[in-house]
Amino acid sequence: MKPPLFARNIRHAQKIQQNLAQLVRIIPFRKTVTTIAGVDAAFTEDKVIAAACLFSYPEIILSEETFSIMKTPFPYIPGFLSFREGPAVVKAINKLQKSPDIVLFDGQGIAHLKGLGIASHIGVILELPTIGCAKSKLVGEYNAPGISRGSWSPLRSGDKTIGAVVRTRDNINPVFVSPGHLVDLQTSITIVLKTAQRFRLPEPIRHADRICRERKKQYKHSE
Repeated sequence: MKPPLFARNIRHAQKIQQNLAQLVRIIPFRKTVTTIAGVDAAFTEDKVIAAACLFSYPEIILSEETFSIMKTPFPYIPGFLSFREGPAVVKAINKLQKSPDIVLFDGQGIAHLKGLGIASHIGVILELPTIGCAKSKLVGEYNAPGISRGSWSPLRSGDKTIGAVVRTRDNINPVFVSPGHLVDLQTSITIVLKTAQRFRLPEPIRHADRICRERKKQYKHSE
């Protein structure tokens, strides 16, 4: 049986999302964090390139990086990002010699139409604590946070808080943070702020994005 990252069509993907969403656990995070991984993905015409970068925490020093390239398994459909880049992301994470304490994703956690963004989806599959940190909102309503770094406001869907809108730099657009799996919202906010030391996005995500772009360029030149 194929793992729940490969869907035959949208209907099959919706069923997978529904089933996995019931397994997501947003719970207080009690462990001492010593490693953080950031992941990201990029695309060519028919390939997805994913990178996973492991950093020490709280020093935020790079210790390991991996990547994977595979045929894109699913078309671009909003709300179904996990099925498009998830298999390559899982492969890249599994290549890390040391399992991270927490994984940061450039995407959504539970702040998703079905409560299962890529951070939640991969978190459930790998049974790893995960956090989504996106550049834009997918769902929910919020009031703008203050203009100073560290300010945040809740992201809500109805009467439920599904994430936070976090200012990681003074007077710069905020990021949309949501717990993915096995972490709580406050831990998610803290981790994002501590790893976004100089730029809007956390350094582990920025480095993974850089690796993806470099590998994409190399792949195109080798064709």
